[in-house]
Amino acid sequence: MPPPVALLTPFAFPSVRGNAITVARIAQGMRARGVDVRVWDLAVAPEGAVAAEMAEHAPALIHAFHAYRAGPLALRLARAAAIPLLVTITGTDANQDLFDPDRTEIVRRVLEGAALITVFDESIALRIASALPDLVTPIAVVPQSVAFPPPAADGGAPAGPAGPGPVVLFPAGIRGVKNPRLPLAALDAVAPRHAGLELLYVGPILDRDEGEALLSGIAARPWARYLGAVPHARMRGLFEASDLVLNCSASEGGMPNAVLEALALGRAVLASNIEGNRSLVEDGVTGLLFDTPEALAAQADRLLGDPELRRRLGEAGRARVTTRFEPGRELDGYLTVYAQLTPALRGA
Repeated sequence: MPPPVALLTPFAFPSVRGNAITVARIAQGMRARGVDVRVWDLAVAPEGAVAAEMAEHAPALIHAFHAYRAGPLALRLARAAAIPLLVTITGTDANQDLFDPDRTEIVRRVLEGAALITVFDESIALRIASALPDLVTPIAVVPQSVAFPPPAADGGAPAGPAGPGPVVLFPAGIRGVKNPRLPLAALDAVAPRHAGLELLYVGPILDRDEGEALLSGIAARPWARYLGAVPHARMRGLFEASDLVLNCSASEGGMPNAVLEALALGRAVLASNIEGNRSLVEDGVTGLLFDTPEALAAQADRLLGDPELRRRLGEAGRARVTTRFEPGRELDGYLTVYAQLTPALRGA
């Protein structure tokens, strides 16, 4: 058995945040490949406990997800143990922290101290190279994949669609970068044209002010509901019950999990025209993109009124995910990187 790999993440299962879903999928896949992966959730484990447990397990490699939130501790531990550090850039660290005057030096220090950096899409590699032109740490692209967990053991399901009307799903943690209030005003004129339309929000409230503003906006619109944070094991049913899936983000880490999952299930996706979404949504082929609230309203109206268009886009999206983003490719990518960084993991 090869020595273990330590995965450090800002959030882990049972959290339903993107990092937690990504890490759970990778850890499960690696274990199925015979790699001993240990996950440390920095949201619940004190740094001292992580350091003590890691010293006991003596990993051959530390793999940190998120340069700002997990990177500093991971770098200290990797240097203390004289083992390589792999850093996966996940989103806000590349899009926000790297350019925040109070955080940029921390991110830079972590990236310079890493043996290798991975990103989900080439656009993030280019962003890092532009911001840090003197960075010599190599960067590899390892696209994400999709793996749905088994259905919830209790067989329960969240309170989903209430009626036979069309369902628009907004799956994301409620915070400013996700622009959760954008669809409310945009769909005010659209909702009356589609009898029984429901806009369903699902995800944890990560920013209190944004959450309060969203709930206030929903209260004035009987066609919108907030379902709360839903366990990942129950998300498949919500996607399958939806006619249209929205992503309104101002930025993404190169490959949003929710868009991948929607496409994998053949759902029509309407997404903001940003690099992270364009890595998955080819406008008019695997989904539709929008640049303005007016375009969001027009494209939503078009999709809700055209089942054949939704079907065509959904099937093209499903085919693309199946051929380009299956779990085996993701695992092969990380195993290749692991083998580059430590001989003990070659052949795993």
